[in-house]
Amino acid sequence: MSHPGQRLRHMLSGATMVVAPFVFDAFQAKIAQAAGFAALYMTGFGTAAARGFPDVGLLTMAEMVENVRYIANAVDVPLICDADTGYGNPVNVYRTVREYEAAGAAALHIEDQVWPKRCGFLAGKQVIPLAEMVPKVRAACDAKKDLVIIARTDALAVNGWEDVATRARAYREAGADLIFVDGIRTLDDMQRYVSELSDVPLLYNGQLLPVHETEKMGFKLMIHSGPLMAFYLRWRDLMRELKQSGAISHSMEPGAFGEMTALLGVSEALELGKKYEN
Repeated sequence: MSHPGQRLRHMLSGATMVVAPFVFDAFQAKIAQAAGFAALYMTGFGTAAARGFPDVGLLTMAEMVENVRYIANAVDVPLICDADTGYGNPVNVYRTVREYEAAGAAALHIEDQVWPKRCGFLAGKQVIPLAEMVPKVRAACDAKKDLVIIARTDALAVNGWEDVATRARAYREAGADLIFVDGIRTLDDMQRYVSELSDVPLLYNGQLLPVHETEKMGFKLMIHSGPLMAFYLRWRDLMRELKQSGAISHSMEPGAFGEMTALLGVSEALELGKKYEN
């Protein structure tokens, strides 16, 4: 079971919900893996932010695949990835799936937003017709080898629950392994999510409830956005502290530098270098 997609499928078939925290670079991914997470999620919002862009469809497929490759090469756990709308029509989706899988992804999700898309929690989203999205899901499923295909719908804020349920079941019938309804803002929405689609394997994106309570609701996979927001808030506060006081409190914890260099494999790289010394 060497393929990351196969390993993720095995995890998803178990009784325990898979939890994948948001990461947007290989360093964060290494930290998350070292903390004990068995899967990770490459956030499109974070990938765009790390390049100085908002999540409104400005990154190309090639840029996203490059980040997939860096993160997947840095860790040994399955990586679930944002693939936006698949970057075009069904033929584009087919290529996107091939590129993501070749880069090391274990899973990806494509969404039914109009391109250019925007973050699922932003206002003003639009969705393509169901009849246009179903062929894209089919193309993704045809293109994969062992990749887990997740179909995301953003129709909740646009058309409401009736359309969401119709789309979710159609995407599942087209071959999607999991369904992802984005834009869940309240506990009522969260409860309706699982009740409306109790017959479908579901992904939850958010942090309305702690992990153990989310798991009780029946989700197969949770991508946890908390680390992304915590990173922003903590980094913002550190920069303000440094600017205002000229120092950062608790920035020199004993052993932190050694822990960080060990995580990055400095010793292994130096030992490899010795092998080729004259």
